[in-house]
Amino acid sequence: MMKRGGSLGTLVVIGMVLWGATSANAQKQLPPKGGAPKPFTVPAHENYSLPNGMKVTLVPYGNLPKVTVSLVVDSGNLNEPAELPGLAGLMGRLMKEGTKTRSSKQLAEESANMGGSVDVTIGVDESAIATDVLSEFGPRAIALVADVGRNPLFPESEVARIKNDMLRELAIQKSVPQNIALERFRKLLYGRHPYGTVFATQESLEKSTLADVKKYYEANFGAQRTHLYVAGRFNSASVKKAIAASFLGWAKGPAPAPDVPQVKPNHTLDLTDRPGAPQSTLYVGLPVAGPASEDMIPLLVTNALLGGSFGSRITSNIREAKGYTYSPSSQVSRRYHDAYWVETADVTTKFTGPSLKEILAEIDRLQKEPPSDAELKGIQNYLSGNFVLQNSSRGALIGQLRYVNLQGLGDSYLATYIQKINAVTPQDVQKITAEYLRPEQMTIVVVGDKAQINEQLGPYMTGNSETH
Repeated sequence: MMKRGGSLGTLVVIGMVLWGATSANAQKQLPPKGGAPKPFTVPAHENYSLPNGMKVTLVPYGNLPKVTVSLVVDSGNLNEPAELPGLAGLMGRLMKEGTKTRSSKQLAEESANMGGSVDVTIGVDESAIATDVLSEFGPRAIALVADVGRNPLFPESEVARIKNDMLRELAIQKSVPQNIALERFRKLLYGRHPYGTVFATQESLEKSTLADVKKYYEANFGAQRTHLYVAGRFNSASVKKAIAASFLGWAKGPAPAPDVPQVKPNHTLDLTDRPGAPQSTLYVGLPVAGPASEDMIPLLVTNALLGGSFGSRITSNIREAKGYTYSPSSQVSRRYHDAYWVETADVTTKFTGPSLKEILAEIDRLQKEPPSDAELKGIQNYLSGNFVLQNSSRGALIGQLRYVNLQGLGDSYLATYIQKINAVTPQDVQKITAEYLRPEQMTIVVVGDKAQINEQLGPYMTGNSETH
């Protein structure tokens, strides 16, 4: 009979052998090979215009008994008076405070009874009033959104409270290093153009009046600047009837007023001092081709390979290999017929200079040598899969249609997007990097402890360099 201790030892040995065998097998196993990217099929949709110039897009979509209604106006921060940044945001908040026929409480209760809420968002180029409700309430939701867009009350009693809220939020926003860096980067790229202004100022919010809000609304809202999107499950005849009843009487209003900036690269290093900061926030980038350019899709692929995905080269370098930062990323940031590429990262203070060196080195490497077919294919599969997933909801689909319509890309853009992503070659990536992502033209913004990083930044100083 085996002793108790011997039995335990035997079990431990057997367990270790089994674990070793399992571990070895696990190491030998590989994940299944990914399939070919599935094409994205744009749901059949109907476009038409009302006599007053308002555009309408109806998208039957999905199986859930829900419908999203989104009223999009070609107006945003772009259209604010230069001396009153933040005015559009003030107007947007006031729009939720009631209409000429509904109080704010009635708006909230009516939308809640339909299974949703009314949201007003102000963007750089566009503003939107939207709700997502049960399908049976689609026509009522259209009437509600129309009332908010056409008949805002703008109650003076709420102005002081909303301005105080915005001032508190602004103070917080201005204290965040990532926001400081973004604001500096955009100002250096766009100068006095409205795209160069990211945040309101305390002065502009304090001096904005209700009269200013009403003047902005009258100058920017009207039928011919507006596009109504309805996506989900709905009765087409009932929805069209509600649209006609809600919007036919709306005046044309002002014509669209696009303002495309003429941007040139601004090669400089801009340092904002934050004494004692444990990290430096980096923004490194420059203007690139706009959304309507044939180079945009190759740019998106190049960006994802370089810094715009978790497996990208810059991320693998300064996050995985060197541990300089936790969450670096790059993007192609787009507005109306305008775009820039930027790499951002919050890096440990003592690695500020080395991080810049590695970021620029990865760009230089991609200029000199194209990626392998396997690396590129992995990025293309990632982008293709993401595109399909990102368009799997009513709101996301409306967002894509909004983007296509804003940029004038045409009906084929979404249908051929995945095909074009996968048609990009390694040589295309190398060419795009060499043509657009030129380190010698880049704007470099750093927010960090000057005393600790100034010497590290010496190699990147230019004649235009500034410190704040």
